[in-house]
Amino acid sequence: MAYNEEIVSRIRHALAIFPEDFTEKKMFGGVAFLYNGKMTVGPVKNDLMVRVIGDKMPGVLAQEFTRPMDFTGKPMKEFVFVSPEGFKTEEQLQNWIELGLEHAKNKL
Repeated sequence: MAYNEEIVSRIRHALAIFPEDFTEKKMFGGVAFLYNGKMTVGPVKNDLMVRVIGDKMPGVLAQEFTRPMDFTGKPMKEFVFVSPEGFKTEEQLQNWIELGLEHAKNKL
């Protein structure tokens, strides 16, 4: 899975403000950022992949610039794609990381 190296750099920079320890792992030809072994966010081509708690999916998918993560015609549960317009600012990116972190902590 190809990814945009600039997005990886932005995620690394954004993670510096979080007190939690994240790990970076190459997965499926891309990069994912994990908290305690649980995937939070990662770049997919020019989009941002975010893990989302199931109860929050309807609200997240109602937001502009989001869509279900779908490779095969069957959307993956608790995953969304965010188009570049949805994480243009550092604040927007941090908000998505917080959502992914919330998902990871919920799965511990």
